[in-house]
Amino acid sequence: MTRKKVKILLDQEMLRRNNNQEISLDKPDPLLIASKHNDETIALICALFSYGNAGLIVKFLASLDFTLLEASDVQIRQSLSSYYYRFQNAEDIAGIFITLKRLKEIDSIENIFYAGYKKEENILDGLWHFIATAEEVYPYTSRGYRFLIGSVPKKINAAGTYKRYMMYLRWMVRQDALDLGLWTKIHSKDLLMPLDTHTFKVSRRLGLLTRKTYDMKASIELTKTLASFDKNDPIKYDFALYRLGQEKLA
Repeated sequence: MTRKKVKILLDQEMLRRNNNQEISLDKPDPLLIASKHNDETIALICALFSYGNAGLIVKFLASLDFTLLEASDVQIRQSLSSYYYRFQNAEDIAGIFITLKRLKEIDSIENIFYAGYKKEENILDGLWHFIATAEEVYPYTSRGYRFLIGSVPKKINAAGTYKRYMMYLRWMVRQDALDLGLWTKIHSKDLLMPLDTHTFKVSRRLGLLTRKTYDMKASIELTKTLASFDKNDPIKYDFALYRLGQEKLA
């Protein structure tokens, strides 16, 4: 398929998918819960737990009491003492709530990201600053917690895709029938592709991605390719690509 035909396909899919019927209990997605609350902190919790079966993700997120983000550390731990999700235990889940509660007391998540992003308008600098700040406010670590909150890589060549953060940034920065558009300080042109296995495979099949390794460099390469379709909003194709791969349509 030529690059021109791929663009036509993606433009059609993007328009077809850009409606709230695409996200429902029949088509579960963590954005379903994030949209219900329309809050940057709750949305981040939804994004960070977005791995595994979509239906189970939504079920878990729907069971959480997000008013705990205003509670004491002791109350958070007590209320979440019986919770777990895959390899996150109760202390890991409480840790995310405590970390994000403490960040809320300092500044908005948008402003924390922006502090790292603004110098060179680099979204990864914003992410590294956010993760470093999270580590400062709550220096807890475990395998389950570290999987959620992430860590700052020593070099970009060794970095994974940070897919859940990139998806969160798409939700926050873009605004359409799906994305929330709660932030104003970061430009959509600087977002990076939230690369998961579905998107990675379908992008290679469509000739949008040549890199064979599933990592941050692949995310950057795919973003640059999509920027040739729309330089100001390359990530608008993310959901269409994801569904094409998930539904085995391409």
